Amino acid sequence: MATRSETQQLRNRRSSKDALWTPSPNDEWDPNLPYGGKVYLARKKKPDPLHVRLFEGFIILLVFAFCLYAYYYFDNLHFHVIHGYAHLGYEHAQHLVGQRYLYGHGVEKHEGKAMEWFKKAADQGHPHASYNLAVGHLNGLHTLPRGEAHRLVQHAAQKGVPEAHHVLSNICSKGGCE
Repeated sequence: MATRSETQQLRNRRSSKDALWTPSPNDEWDPNLPYGGKVYLARKKKPDPLHVRLFEGFIILLVFAFCLYAYYYFDNLHFHVIHGYAHLGYEHAQHLVGQRYLYGHGVEKHEGKAMEWFKKAADQGHPHASYNLAVGHLNGLHTLPRGEAHRLVQHAAQKGVPEAHHVLSNICSKGGCE
């Protein structure tokens, strides 16, 4: 049997019907919604400040301008990208920069600069750059010491450049590579 204090507590206890919570008009509670009626993800959020919106708009305009530049000036953009890689020491990029200067694609034609870039790539072992440097020397751009053109053509031929085999058999065999 229950003691007097327990009986007193049972009398003062509320019924479960009295304990139901009813939402007030200011609450974010909608009893018609599933999962309890509270909407957690759709809470109102403060809008971003003006400087954040301006910065986002500036970034969007910058990306749009870069896309237009890349579309209309692709050759110029491509040259600047490979020129950057060439300065970092990539032999294939150095060879491509030399080709651009040799033929004037995207830049002003300058055979001296082309031979400088071919020399940098050939020093790293690029076979096509070795061939182009040797042929430039044979065509009158004397940038190599005596006998170096023959060594470069041989290197290119050993690495599989078909034009180098032709130069070795027709020109260097007759003493023209000196």
